[in-house]
Amino acid sequence: MSTQGIARKRPEDWLESAEAAEASGKPRGRFKVFLGYAPGVGKTFSMLSEGIRRKSRGEDVVIAMVETHGRAGTSAEAEKLEQLPRKRIDYKGTIFEEMDLEAVLQRQPTVALVDELAHTNVEGSRHHKRYEDVFALLEAGIDVLTTLNVQHIESLTPRVQSLTGVIVRETVPDWVLDRADEVVINDVTPEALAERMRRGDIYPMERVERSLQNFFRRGNLIALREMALQRVTRAVDRTLDTYVKRKQLGGHWMVSEKVAVCVSASPGSRDLVARGARLADAIGAEFFVLHMDTDIDAEPDTARALEENFEFARNLGANIVHLKGTNVAAATAQFAAQNRITQVLFGRSALTGLKKYLYFVAISRFMRDAPHADLHIITQEQR
Repeated sequence: MSTQGIARKRPEDWLESAEAAEASGKPRGRFKVFLGYAPGVGKTFSMLSEGIRRKSRGEDVVIAMVETHGRAGTSAEAEKLEQLPRKRIDYKGTIFEEMDLEAVLQRQPTVALVDELAHTNVEGSRHHKRYEDVFALLEAGIDVLTTLNVQHIESLTPRVQSLTGVIVRETVPDWVLDRADEVVINDVTPEALAERMRRGDIYPMERVERSLQNFFRRGNLIALREMALQRVTRAVDRTLDTYVKRKQLGGHWMVSEKVAVCVSASPGSRDLVARGARLADAIGAEFFVLHMDTDIDAEPDTARALEENFEFARNLGANIVHLKGTNVAAATAQFAAQNRITQVLFGRSALTGLKKYLYFVAISRFMRDAPHADLHIITQEQR
Protein backbone atom coordinates (compact mmCIF):
# COMPACT_ATOMS: atom_id res chain seq x y z
CA MET A 1 0.00 0.00 0.00
CA SER A 2 1.32 3.45 -0.85
CA THR A 3 0.68 6.64 1.08
CA GLN A 4 1.03 8.72 -2.04
CA GLY A 5 -2.03 10.93 -2.47
CA ILE A 6 -3.18 10.53 1.16
CA ALA A 7 -3.73 13.99 2.67
CA ARG A 8 -1.69 14.50 5.83
CA LYS A 9 -3.10 16.62 8.60
CA ARG A 10 -0.89 19.40 9.89
CA PRO A 11 -0.73 20.09 13.65
CA GLU A 12 -3.03 23.09 13.26
CA ASP A 13 -5.51 20.87 11.38
CA TRP A 14 -5.73 18.46 14.33
CA LEU A 15 -6.13 21.37 16.74
CA GLU A 16 -8.80 23.05 14.61
CA SER A 17 -10.79 19.84 14.18
CA ALA A 18 -10.65 19.12 17.93
CA GLU A 19 -11.75 22.67 18.79
CA ALA A 20 -14.53 22.53 16.19
CA ALA A 21 -15.77 19.24 17.64
CA GLU A 22 -15.79 20.69 21.15
CA ALA A 23 -17.63 23.81 19.98
CA SER A 24 -20.29 21.73 18.22
CA GLY A 25 -20.87 19.53 21.25
CA LYS A 26 -19.80 16.41 19.36
CA PRO A 27 -18.68 13.68 21.79
CA ARG A 28 -14.90 13.39 21.87
CA GLY A 29 -12.94 10.61 23.48
CA ARG A 30 -10.93 11.33 26.61
CA PHE A 31 -7.17 11.28 26.19
CA LYS A 32 -5.07 9.93 29.08
CA VAL A 33 -1.28 9.69 28.98
CA PHE A 34 0.87 7.55 31.27
CA LEU A 35 4.19 9.40 31.35
CA GLY A 36 7.53 7.95 32.46
CA TYR A 37 11.13 9.05 32.55
CA ALA A 38 12.71 5.80 31.28
CA PRO A 39 11.83 2.30 30.07
CA GLY A 40 10.79 0.01 32.90
CA VAL A 41 9.04 2.48 35.19
CA GLY A 42 5.71 0.70 34.65
CA LYS A 43 3.80 2.85 32.13
CA THR A 44 2.40 -0.03 30.03
CA PHE A 45 1.58 -2.10 33.12
CA SER A 46 -0.34 0.84 34.64
CA MET A 47 -2.18 1.45 31.37
CA LEU A 48 -3.21 -2.22 31.20
CA SER A 49 -4.25 -2.21 34.86
CA GLU A 50 -6.57 0.74 34.25
CA GLY A 51 -7.99 -0.98 31.19
CA ILE A 52 -8.72 -4.07 33.26
CA ARG A 53 -10.40 -1.97 35.97
CA ARG A 54 -12.57 -0.22 33.43
CA LYS A 55 -13.52 -3.53 31.85
CA SER A 56 -14.56 -4.83 35.30
CA ARG A 57 -16.90 -1.82 35.52
CA GLY A 58 -18.63 -2.92 32.34
CA GLU A 59 -16.84 -0.73 29.79
CA ASP A 60 -15.90 -2.11 26.36
CA VAL A 61 -12.07 -2.09 26.42
CA VAL A 62 -9.70 -3.33 23.73
CA ILE A 63 -5.96 -3.36 23.17
CA ALA A 64 -5.29 -1.59 19.90
CA MET A 65 -1.49 -1.83 20.27
CA VAL A 66 0.63 -2.91 23.22
CA GLU A 67 4.34 -3.75 23.26
CA THR A 68 5.18 -6.12 26.14
CA HIS A 69 8.91 -6.36 25.27
CA GLY A 70 8.86 -9.90 26.64
CA ARG A 71 8.13 -8.79 30.21
CA ALA A 72 6.18 -11.54 31.95
CA GLY A 73 4.07 -9.31 34.19
CA THR A 74 3.06 -7.04 31.32
CA SER A 75 2.22 -10.01 29.09
CA ALA A 76 0.04 -11.55 31.82
CA GLU A 77 -1.93 -8.30 32.18
CA ALA A 78 -2.36 -7.96 28.41
CA GLU A 79 -3.92 -11.44 28.20
CA LYS A 80 -6.82 -10.26 30.35
CA LEU A 81 -8.09 -7.91 27.63
CA GLU A 82 -9.32 -8.33 24.08
CA GLN A 83 -6.50 -7.65 21.61
CA LEU A 84 -7.33 -6.55 18.09
CA PRO A 85 -5.20 -8.05 15.30
CA ARG A 86 -2.37 -5.88 14.02
CA LYS A 87 -2.08 -4.67 10.46
CA ARG A 88 0.73 -6.32 8.48
CA ILE A 89 2.44 -4.02 5.99
CA ASP A 90 5.03 -5.06 3.43
CA TYR A 91 7.73 -2.42 3.17
CA LYS A 92 10.65 -3.12 0.85
CA GLY A 93 10.25 -6.88 1.26
CA THR A 94 9.98 -6.84 5.07
CA ILE A 95 6.71 -7.37 6.94
CA PHE A 96 5.98 -4.82 9.68
CA GLU A 97 3.11 -4.91 12.16
CA GLU A 98 1.28 -1.71 13.04
CA MET A 99 -1.90 -0.78 14.86
CA ASP A 100 -4.88 -1.42 12.59
CA LEU A 101 -6.61 1.94 12.87
CA GLU A 102 -9.46 0.99 10.55
CA ALA A 103 -10.16 -2.17 12.60
CA VAL A 104 -10.35 -0.16 15.83
CA LEU A 105 -12.66 2.42 14.28
CA GLN A 106 -14.90 -0.35 12.93
CA ARG A 107 -14.90 -2.16 16.30
CA GLN A 108 -15.83 1.17 18.03
CA PRO A 109 -14.91 0.25 21.64
CA THR A 110 -15.43 2.59 24.57
CA VAL A 111 -11.72 2.50 25.44
CA ALA A 112 -8.66 1.71 23.31
CA LEU A 113 -5.18 1.08 24.71
CA VAL A 114 -2.42 2.39 22.45
CA ASP A 115 1.19 1.95 23.60
CA GLU A 116 4.21 4.11 22.62
CA LEU A 117 2.62 7.37 21.51
CA ALA A 118 5.84 8.65 19.86
CA HIS A 119 6.06 5.69 17.45
CA THR A 120 6.58 6.44 13.74
CA ASN A 121 4.39 4.27 11.53
CA VAL A 122 5.92 2.36 8.64
CA GLU A 123 5.39 3.80 5.18
CA GLY A 124 2.05 2.62 3.84
CA SER A 125 0.15 3.43 7.04
CA ARG A 126 -2.77 5.86 7.03
CA HIS A 127 -0.86 8.33 9.20
CA HIS A 128 2.84 9.05 9.62
CA LYS A 129 2.79 9.12 13.43
CA ARG A 130 0.93 7.06 15.99
CA TYR A 131 -0.30 10.15 17.80
CA GLU A 132 -2.23 10.98 14.60
CA ASP A 133 -3.91 7.57 14.85
CA VAL A 134 -4.78 8.42 18.45
CA PHE A 135 -6.40 11.70 17.44
CA ALA A 136 -8.46 9.87 14.82
CA LEU A 137 -9.74 7.57 17.59
CA LEU A 138 -10.51 10.51 19.86
CA GLU A 139 -12.43 12.25 17.08
CA ALA A 140 -14.50 9.06 16.73
CA GLY A 141 -15.50 9.34 20.41
CA ILE A 142 -13.21 6.57 21.65
CA ASP A 143 -11.33 7.06 24.93
CA VAL A 144 -7.60 6.44 24.53
CA LEU A 145 -5.07 5.35 27.16
CA THR A 146 -1.49 5.70 25.94
CA THR A 147 2.13 5.76 27.13
CA LEU A 148 5.06 8.11 26.59
CA ASN A 149 8.58 8.63 27.94
CA VAL A 150 9.68 12.17 28.68
CA GLN A 151 12.69 11.96 26.32
CA HIS A 152 10.27 11.77 23.39
CA ILE A 153 8.68 15.19 24.09
CA GLU A 154 9.95 17.39 21.26
CA SER A 155 11.05 20.43 23.29
CA LEU A 156 12.99 18.24 25.75
CA THR A 157 14.77 16.09 23.16
CA PRO A 158 17.85 18.36 22.77
CA ARG A 159 18.37 18.40 26.55
CA VAL A 160 18.01 14.63 26.76
CA GLN A 161 20.45 14.03 23.91
CA SER A 162 22.98 16.41 25.46
CA LEU A 163 22.58 14.76 28.86
CA THR A 164 22.63 11.09 27.87
CA GLY A 165 24.42 11.11 24.52
CA VAL A 166 21.56 9.01 23.15
CA ILE A 167 20.00 10.20 19.89
CA VAL A 168 16.21 10.36 20.21
CA ARG A 169 14.73 9.66 16.79
CA GLU A 170 11.01 9.57 17.59
CA THR A 171 9.30 12.59 19.11
CA VAL A 172 5.87 13.95 19.95
CA PRO A 173 5.15 17.69 19.58
CA ASP A 174 4.48 19.41 22.89
CA TRP A 175 0.97 20.44 21.79
CA VAL A 176 -0.03 16.76 21.64
CA LEU A 177 0.63 16.32 25.35
CA ASP A 178 -1.09 19.64 26.03
CA ARG A 179 -4.27 18.19 24.48
CA ALA A 180 -4.34 15.36 27.03
CA ASP A 181 -7.29 15.39 29.43
CA GLU A 182 -5.13 13.67 32.04
CA VAL A 183 -1.40 13.04 32.45
CA VAL A 184 -0.31 10.49 35.05
CA ILE A 185 3.33 9.99 35.96
CA ASN A 186 4.68 6.50 36.58
CA ASP A 187 7.34 7.26 39.12
CA VAL A 188 9.89 5.02 40.80
CA THR A 189 13.18 6.09 42.31
CA PRO A 190 16.33 5.73 40.17
CA GLU A 191 17.60 3.21 42.69
CA ALA A 192 14.48 1.04 42.34
CA LEU A 193 14.65 1.29 38.55
CA ALA A 194 18.30 0.22 38.53
CA GLU A 195 17.39 -2.76 40.73
CA ARG A 196 14.68 -3.76 38.26
CA MET A 197 17.31 -3.58 35.55
CA ARG A 198 19.74 -5.81 37.48
CA ARG A 199 17.01 -8.41 38.00
CA GLY A 200 16.45 -8.57 34.25
CA ASP A 201 12.92 -7.17 34.54
CA ILE A 202 13.50 -4.55 31.84
CA TYR A 203 16.07 -5.89 29.36
CA PRO A 204 17.64 -9.33 28.84
CA MET A 205 20.55 -9.98 31.22
CA GLU A 206 23.16 -9.61 28.47
CA ARG A 207 22.10 -5.94 28.02
CA VAL A 208 21.97 -5.03 31.71
CA GLU A 209 25.51 -3.87 32.46
CA ARG A 210 25.84 -1.91 29.23
CA SER A 211 22.53 -0.13 29.91
CA LEU A 212 23.51 0.71 33.50
CA GLN A 213 26.75 2.26 32.26
CA ASN A 214 25.01 4.34 29.57
CA PHE A 215 21.41 5.57 29.48
CA PHE A 216 20.58 4.14 32.91
CA ARG A 217 23.42 5.89 34.76
CA ARG A 218 22.11 7.23 38.07
CA GLY A 219 22.80 10.87 37.13
CA ASN A 220 20.87 10.47 33.88
CA LEU A 221 17.91 8.91 35.66
CA ILE A 222 17.78 11.67 38.29
CA ALA A 223 17.77 14.37 35.60
CA LEU A 224 15.18 12.58 33.45
CA ARG A 225 12.95 12.03 36.46
CA GLU A 226 13.14 15.74 37.27
CA MET A 227 12.08 16.59 33.69
CA ALA A 228 9.11 14.23 33.92
CA LEU A 229 7.99 15.65 37.27
CA GLN A 230 8.22 19.21 35.92
CA ARG A 231 6.20 18.25 32.83
CA VAL A 232 3.45 16.71 34.94
CA THR A 233 3.43 19.76 37.22
CA ARG A 234 2.89 21.88 34.12
CA ALA A 235 -0.05 19.69 33.08
CA VAL A 236 -1.56 19.87 36.57
CA ASP A 237 -1.13 23.65 36.67
CA ARG A 238 -2.76 23.99 33.23
CA THR A 239 -5.74 21.96 34.42
CA LEU A 240 -5.95 24.05 37.57
CA ASP A 241 -5.71 27.23 35.48
CA THR A 242 -8.79 26.18 33.48
CA TYR A 243 -10.64 25.36 36.72
CA VAL A 244 -9.65 28.65 38.36
CA LYS A 245 -10.81 30.70 35.39
CA ARG A 246 -14.10 28.80 35.12
CA LYS A 247 -14.82 29.17 38.85
CA GLN A 248 -13.35 32.71 39.03
CA LEU A 249 -11.17 31.81 41.99
CA GLY A 250 -8.35 33.91 43.44
CA GLY A 251 -4.68 34.20 42.50
CA HIS A 252 -3.60 32.08 45.49
CA TRP A 253 -4.69 28.93 43.60
CA MET A 254 -1.40 27.78 42.13
CA VAL A 255 0.83 24.74 41.77
CA SER A 256 3.97 25.69 39.86
CA GLU A 257 6.13 28.79 40.21
CA LYS A 258 5.92 31.53 37.57
CA VAL A 259 8.40 34.40 37.36
CA ALA A 260 7.68 37.72 35.62
CA VAL A 261 10.09 40.60 34.95
CA CYS A 262 8.95 44.07 33.89
CA VAL A 263 11.25 45.67 31.30
CA SER A 264 11.63 48.81 29.21
CA ALA A 265 14.02 49.91 26.48
CA SER A 266 16.62 50.72 29.14
CA PRO A 267 19.96 48.86 28.93
CA GLY A 268 19.48 47.98 32.59
CA SER A 269 16.55 45.78 31.63
CA ARG A 270 18.98 43.07 30.55
CA ASP A 271 20.28 42.79 34.11
CA LEU A 272 16.70 42.34 35.30
CA VAL A 273 16.00 39.71 32.66
CA ALA A 274 19.18 37.82 33.58
CA ARG A 275 18.24 37.95 37.27
CA GLY A 276 14.74 36.69 36.52
CA ALA A 277 16.04 33.89 34.29
CA ARG A 278 18.38 32.69 37.06
CA LEU A 279 15.53 32.72 39.57
CA ALA A 280 13.20 30.86 37.20
CA ASP A 281 15.86 28.26 36.46
CA ALA A 282 16.63 27.76 40.14
CA ILE A 283 13.01 27.08 41.11
CA GLY A 284 11.91 25.39 37.87
CA ALA A 285 9.47 28.16 36.98
CA GLU A 286 7.89 29.44 33.79
CA PHE A 287 9.50 32.73 32.84
CA PHE A 288 7.70 35.82 31.49
CA VAL A 289 9.05 39.20 30.40
CA LEU A 290 6.42 41.97 30.48
CA HIS A 291 6.41 45.32 28.70
CA MET A 292 3.78 48.04 28.62
CA ASP A 293 3.42 49.18 25.00
CA THR A 294 3.43 52.98 24.52
CA ASP A 295 3.64 55.44 21.63
CA ILE A 296 7.29 56.09 22.51
CA ASP A 297 8.12 52.52 21.47
CA ALA A 298 7.61 53.48 17.83
CA GLU A 299 10.61 55.82 17.89
CA PRO A 300 13.50 54.14 15.99
CA ASP A 301 16.08 54.15 18.79
CA THR A 302 13.56 52.96 21.38
CA ALA A 303 12.14 50.28 19.10
CA ARG A 304 15.63 48.95 18.35
CA ALA A 305 16.64 48.89 22.04
CA LEU A 306 13.39 47.16 22.99
CA GLU A 307 13.79 44.48 20.35
CA GLU A 308 17.37 43.83 21.51
CA ASN A 309 16.09 43.37 25.07
CA PHE A 310 13.31 41.06 23.87
CA GLU A 311 15.77 38.98 21.84
CA PHE A 312 18.02 38.69 24.88
CA ALA A 313 15.01 37.50 26.91
CA ARG A 314 13.95 34.97 24.27
CA ASN A 315 17.44 33.50 24.27
CA LEU A 316 17.01 32.88 28.00
CA GLY A 317 13.69 31.09 27.47
CA ALA A 318 11.31 33.92 28.31
CA ASN A 319 7.74 34.30 27.07
CA ILE A 320 7.36 37.90 25.88
CA VAL A 321 4.07 39.57 26.90
CA HIS A 322 2.93 42.98 25.62
CA LEU A 323 0.65 44.66 28.16
CA LYS A 324 -2.01 47.18 27.20
CA GLY A 325 -3.21 50.10 29.28
CA THR A 326 -2.06 53.38 30.72
CA ASN A 327 -0.77 52.30 34.12
CA VAL A 328 2.15 49.87 34.38
CA ALA A 329 1.43 48.81 37.95
CA ALA A 330 -2.26 48.13 37.27
CA ALA A 331 -1.63 46.22 34.05
CA THR A 332 1.15 44.14 35.63
CA ALA A 333 -0.97 43.34 38.67
CA GLN A 334 -3.87 42.28 36.44
CA PHE A 335 -1.61 39.98 34.42
CA ALA A 336 -0.07 38.53 37.61
CA ALA A 337 -3.49 37.80 39.11
CA GLN A 338 -5.01 36.32 35.95
CA ASN A 339 -1.98 34.10 35.22
CA ARG A 340 -1.13 33.27 38.83
CA ILE A 341 2.39 34.68 38.72
CA THR A 342 4.24 33.87 41.93
CA GLN A 343 7.36 36.07 41.63
CA VAL A 344 7.57 39.55 40.08
CA LEU A 345 10.76 41.57 39.57
CA PHE A 346 10.79 45.38 39.25
CA GLY A 347 13.87 47.50 38.77
CA ARG A 348 14.63 50.59 40.87
CA SER A 349 17.21 53.23 40.09
CA ALA A 350 18.35 56.15 42.27
CA LEU A 351 15.19 58.23 41.92
CA THR A 352 14.61 61.47 43.80
CA GLY A 353 11.77 63.91 44.40
CA LEU A 354 8.49 63.38 42.59
CA LYS A 355 9.76 60.42 40.56
CA LYS A 356 10.64 58.58 43.76
CA TYR A 357 7.20 59.28 45.21
CA LEU A 358 5.39 58.11 42.04
CA TYR A 359 7.51 54.96 41.92
CA PHE A 360 6.51 53.91 45.43
CA VAL A 361 2.86 54.78 44.75
CA ALA A 362 3.02 52.40 41.78
CA ILE A 363 4.66 49.68 43.88
CA SER A 364 1.99 50.06 46.57
CA ARG A 365 -0.76 49.75 43.97
CA PHE A 366 0.79 46.58 42.56
CA MET A 367 1.06 45.04 46.03
CA ARG A 368 -2.58 45.88 46.70
CA ASP A 369 -3.85 44.42 43.41
CA ALA A 370 -1.61 41.32 43.32
CA PRO A 371 -1.22 40.32 46.99
CA HIS A 372 -0.31 36.69 46.26
CA ALA A 373 2.78 37.51 44.18
CA ASP A 374 6.17 37.85 45.88
CA LEU A 375 7.69 41.18 44.87
CA HIS A 376 11.42 41.63 44.22
CA ILE A 377 12.70 45.21 43.86
CA ILE A 378 16.11 45.15 42.20
CA THR A 379 18.33 48.19 42.69
CA GLN A 380 20.00 49.26 39.48
CA GLU A 381 22.75 51.71 38.69
CA GLN A 382 21.75 54.51 36.36
CA ARG A 383 23.43 54.30 32.94
